[in-house]
Amino acid sequence: MPHPAPHRERFGRAPDGRPVDLWRLESASGVSAEILTHGGVLHRLAVPDDAGRTASVVLSLPDVPAYAAHSPYFGALVGRYANRIARGRFTLDGQSHQVPANDRGNALHGGPEGFHGRVWRAEPAADRAALRLSLLSPDGDMGFPGALTVSVLYALDEAGTLSLDFEAVCDRPTVLNLTNHAYFNLGGAGSGDVLGHLLEVDGDQYLPVAPDAIPLGAPRAVAGTPFDLTRARPVGDALAAEDQQLKNAGGFDHCWVLRPAAGPGALRRAAWLADPASGRALEVWTTEPGVQVYTANQLDGTLADADGHHHPRHGGICLETQHLPDSPNRPEYPSTVLRPGERFTSRTEFRFPHLPEPRPTG
Repeated sequence: MPHPAPHRERFGRAPDGRPVDLWRLESASGVSAEILTHGGVLHRLAVPDDAGRTASVVLSLPDVPAYAAHSPYFGALVGRYANRIARGRFTLDGQSHQVPANDRGNALHGGPEGFHGRVWRAEPAADRAALRLSLLSPDGDMGFPGALTVSVLYALDEAGTLSLDFEAVCDRPTVLNLTNHAYFNLGGAGSGDVLGHLLEVDGDQYLPVAPDAIPLGAPRAVAGTPFDLTRARPVGDALAAEDQQLKNAGGFDHCWVLRPAAGPGALRRAAWLADPASGRALEVWTTEPGVQVYTANQLDGTLADADGHHHPRHGGICLETQHLPDSPNRPEYPSTVLRPGERFTSRTEFRFPHLPEPRPTG
């Protein structure tokens, strides 16, 4: 039986007066998603618990002004370069480029006017639960070279898996790193923090960072550190460890290097997350080489959703599939350069298995 076509309703207006729509995708599994054209935000992702009660498992804000003025990237599509570029500077083909610094002297998530604040063009599918968002980023946008055309396809299948397919092309060499910045709390809105969630990350190495969150250099083994999540453990237990890296960030705000995929473009599991209280579990699969794990260290309870549920410190956890931070300045990392004639493609899936158990990895 085909899914109902996406449903649209007006959500508000962007600061420049442009209308912002909310699109709803529905699945026979009981999973549904709401996506905003402002920032491509994943505004709600409703998932049944083990008793059949449905709640949204992503943190949200009540309206467009809140997303525009206060959001710490809740649910947003971020780019042109997700994560950080040291001092906002990089050299490409011998030419230097400067992106405005917006985080401790570095460029974060594409600079202060990145893709998270843009109104994206929406094209719904006619016969399935899918929505394509597209954006044109002009040459020189936030200091990045080349005009970039980017699209992201949100799709919800019968099993309740939400997939994101990213594509991009350019007319001049540029650098590119795209992700979705959802904050997951599998307990649902108003359930508190995620310290009791179980987390497993399929990476044997991570990138230690300086106090300004820029990688120190080569990846290091997670073995013998609080970053060893090769077996599931409570998030709170890991964050309670005495470790300078945790002190620097106030928790996790680090990139794990994922184990190799089966082949070029193949999906690999990045992470498994479960909430024992609700019985909900999430698997993240991706074609990307890394996942940034962020435990909402800067939330302080001042932000709230439309129902008045406040978002406390560690009130969510981000599992941002992506290339490695500061790659434009690190030739030893996988390249993030995109050239004319090439097409960037990337896929991430958010799967919700019925039983909250870690899946074995090879």
